[in-house]
Amino acid sequence: MTDVLILGGTGWLSGRIARLWADDGAAVTCLARGERPEPPGVTLVRGDRDRSDAYDRLARDWDHVVDVSSRADHVAAVVAALGARARRWTYISSVSVYADDATPGADESAPVHEAAAPGDEYDYAAEKVAAEQQVRALGDRALIVRPGLIVGDGDPSDRFGYWAAAFARAGSDRVLLPPLEGRATQVIDVDDLAAYVVTASSAGVSGAVNAIGDRHPLRDVLLCIRNAAGHCGETVVGEAGWLADHGVAYWAGERSLPLWLPADMTGFMTRSNAAFHRTGGVLRPIDDTIARVVADEIARGVDRERRAGLTREDERALLAELL
Repeated sequence: MTDVLILGGTGWLSGRIARLWADDGAAVTCLARGERPEPPGVTLVRGDRDRSDAYDRLARDWDHVVDVSSRADHVAAVVAALGARARRWTYISSVSVYADDATPGADESAPVHEAAAPGDEYDYAAEKVAAEQQVRALGDRALIVRPGLIVGDGDPSDRFGYWAAAFARAGSDRVLLPPLEGRATQVIDVDDLAAYVVTASSAGVSGAVNAIGDRHPLRDVLLCIRNAAGHCGETVVGEAGWLADHGVAYWAGERSLPLWLPADMTGFMTRSNAAFHRTGGVLRPIDDTIARVVADEIARGVDRERRAGLTREDERALLAELL
């Protein structure tokens, strides 16, 4: 039986990875604090990765270790503790490691940010780069998966789901859109990413791989979401300068228009996913993902508090001023 250790295993992505491997007949162990339930069929070991003894109960041989941490010190500690005892090691990094966000079609050879050093102020991209360096020390046993924007039902970031909620809650009223001309988007369904981690790790894929979706014009993706949500009102595009002057942010976070990027970030959502496809990555039609996200947002409540986007009240106020 395949022995798998997931460092995490109870979160949105890591839980799906754990469940897929367990469903495939593997013996799956998850190391987590135990604040969320583990997937069915998985053994939970409670532990705090800030503690020096976090890995003591896991000191045995593993066929696969999967780590999703965004802290380089956590990654360094577990590689030191278990690196020699793992046949295969998969680290979930991010396309945020890349220093160049302007060049369309860039692949895994593109330059990355400077790695974080101990004592530096926390920076997500720099931490991921430093963590990758720790994992690379394991040589061809290591796979580094660099996802782009991960989407799907239950997404805790609310970035993609915001648009499903925005169109669904508006009904026949207006919806505010960001500038769309020349903008593209790349997303990967969380279940496609989880499946890739399991299959690529099992197949012995090594090195870095961009696990990202195919490129789509942002206009087309938002139209597809609008249709799936049943929106029948007008859409109004705000110009970049006007939105910025009114405190509307790019990409994510409070009072933002998610998926919207500055005009000079032409490479951020247009990276190459050739290696992903070449190493067995499979992407479902984006329409399928959108349908699932729309249903999930309606079930969770389109007017709930969320981590990204505009409230309907803020959106109405902006539309009133814009028109």
